[in-house]
Amino acid sequence: MSDADHRGARRAARAIDALRRGWPFRVEGAEGALDLLAVESARDDALVEFASHDVLLSGERAVTLKLTNQRVAAAPGPVRLTSAASTVTAALAIADPALDLAHPLKGPFRTIATGGDTAAAAAMTMARHAGLLPAFFVRDAVGEAETGCTADDVATLLDPARLQIAARARLPVAASETAEIIAFRSPEEASDHVALVIGQRDGNPPVVRLHSECLTGDVLDSLKCDCGPQLHAALHAMADAPWGVLLYLRQEGRGIGLVNKLRAYALQDQGYDTVDANLRLGFPVEARDFAIAGRMLELLNIPQIRLMTNNPEKVARLEKEGVEVVERLPLALPANPHNEQYLATKRDRTGHQL
Repeated sequence: MSDADHRGARRAARAIDALRRGWPFRVEGAEGALDLLAVESARDDALVEFASHDVLLSGERAVTLKLTNQRVAAAPGPVRLTSAASTVTAALAIADPALDLAHPLKGPFRTIATGGDTAAAAAMTMARHAGLLPAFFVRDAVGEAETGCTADDVATLLDPARLQIAARARLPVAASETAEIIAFRSPEEASDHVALVIGQRDGNPPVVRLHSECLTGDVLDSLKCDCGPQLHAALHAMADAPWGVLLYLRQEGRGIGLVNKLRAYALQDQGYDTVDANLRLGFPVEARDFAIAGRMLELLNIPQIRLMTNNPEKVARLEKEGVEVVERLPLALPANPHNEQYLATKRDRTGHQL
């Protein structure tokens, strides 16, 4: 990677840090530059200094609030509301679906051009990466910015090609006492992904499981999902095969982060399924980056795999990254009263199948 790319990635990392801390930052795109302040982390004193009452929302959240027509809603992009909120509390009432019941009548709002569609889209990616609600106070760029980056900088920061092997060690686990763990890291990134190799490599494609991090299921034995049982069943299936590889991806909540996943849980308690909960929060149904898994397999020199999954989309996404999936192995586990609806939603709305 060039020095220019490294500098761009550092700029994007600093801008994401400013986003988390509630500081203004600037994103430049092909159509213009925007000054932004994340709604969730903002404080009213910072908003006074920022001097903007416009709010930028993700397309998904805008669809929930009936702010887009049907044509736009088919492929929603960020929407800018002019003079929408003069306080952080007012903006949160627009951005946070947990407050929808307390504030059922929002608006009326007037939408205007974002002032930079590429910059706006990059900001939404940054919010998701930071684990914050995809909503910003926004203004057209004014004067000099203390912190800023370009949309290309954001793409560089999140480029899976930057991932490298950082460390490896023997790790005896219940499924295999001879397992090896391998950690992968990108510069300027806080999240490290890991692979667990079980058994001895031979000339055959390994059994591979892509498992997205799930604190509630993997560690706390949550009954709301099937992640914990799937993880342990996959490890034991690999132990029974000649060899296998678990790719543990740090993409909690289908890529929206732990806090937003818990917000989605709260929405599910109001009657929304997992798909609608994500959309109401302002996120795509599927926000994970499977290119990371492709890069990990490339670094492990594994071009062909037997993929253990009930999700055909994972097969398609990995093959798009150049990984040959020679076989899909279903993973069938019993449901419980707490995750029956969750499993039905995966089957009926996101195409999961045995």
